Amino acid sequence: MTLFLGFAAAAFMFYFPYFWVRASNQSEKDFGLSRPDDIYKSLLAVSAALALTLTPLTIISYIWPDEWGGPGPYHRELWNAIDLLGGGIAAAIIEETFFRGWMQTLIVRKAGVIWGILITSLIFGASHLVVMTGWLRFATFGPGIVMGILRHYTGSIYPAMLYHAICNIWAVWYAPVL
Repeated sequence: MTLFLGFAAAAFMFYFPYFWVRASNQSEKDFGLSRPDDIYKSLLAVSAALALTLTPLTIISYIWPDEWGGPGPYHRELWNAIDLLGGGIAAAIIEETFFRGWMQTLIVRKAGVIWGILITSLIFGASHLVVMTGWLRFATFGPGIVMGILRHYTGSIYPAMLYHAICNIWAVWYAPVL
């Protein structure tokens, strides 16, 4: 039953934004659901975001306290790593479509860019507590802000998806909560 609910939630989060856009006669581009206009600018933005976030996090993971899961990197079994990587990439695509594509767009329209990014990131962080408890799960709020800025800066969810996927790949070996 849990597996079915997970698939149903993922399908809803991925397809609902596209349904919403078509049903309301709006443009996919307005919701960031199309590729970015400037690929170079987008890749540069993702590279800068990764350098500014994952570099310090990697250093911190090497001195991670034992009571928080011990220092990384963690050595996963091959099939466990492949499973986590596939799930992390799928989650990046699904979550960015829903949170940054649909939700952030609507909140920005009502509350402005800063509030839109902050509120969406707060909801994004809280949603991770549903899947697995623990205060460290709420740490997704910070990357949520980065992904919101990428979505706003590039006009597309694709750079946020790429950043999110790379962060999830990083988490397979460096995050103590998996």
